[in-house]
Amino acid sequence: MSYWSFFLTIFKVSAITFGGGYTIVPVLKDEFCNKHQCITEDEMLDIIALGQAAPGPIAISVALLLGHKLKGRGGALLGVLAGILPPMITISVIYFFYDAFATNYWVRAALRGMSGAIAAVMLLAVFSMARQVLKKHKIFTLFLLVGSFVLAWFTTINTAYLILMFALIGILVFSLKDRQEDGSKP
Repeated sequence: MSYWSFFLTIFKVSAITFGGGYTIVPVLKDEFCNKHQCITEDEMLDIIALGQAAPGPIAISVALLLGHKLKGRGGALLGVLAGILPPMITISVIYFFYDAFATNYWVRAALRGMSGAIAAVMLLAVFSMARQVLKKHKIFTLFLLVGSFVLAWFTTINTAYLILMFALIGILVFSLKDRQEDGSKP
């Protein structure tokens, strides 16, 4: 994949996805894992996990990490540029025509209609990622998935703290597991 092709792919995905960073994730996965086949689903899951843990919008973090994985530092910069240009252009246009957009019946109706589709795309991304992760680590991952969901839904613990807490649990458990596996090898 050339630099230009990478830039255009991220730019196009950023331009056509509405609803926030999580709606872009399944589209990026489809583009890079299925259509262009330049990374595996496991690599994409790792990129998404890192993007989620990084500060700032996940869409930009994932674009940066994809760029770095595929094209190095230049690709990381291109990924960020391609990811932020479409929203910047859109927001600039909305800024100049805000009054016309805010009171336009058709714009408001379209946005209300899109909200259901956006929720569906986000759920699809969640189920797809969960299925991939559960294939690898089954019971422990299911415990982490349910535990983090319950804590996020039923407590007021900040999401960033939950991510950090479960990252530390993962580091602890998987490093112990790896040590045991290394010790059992002849």
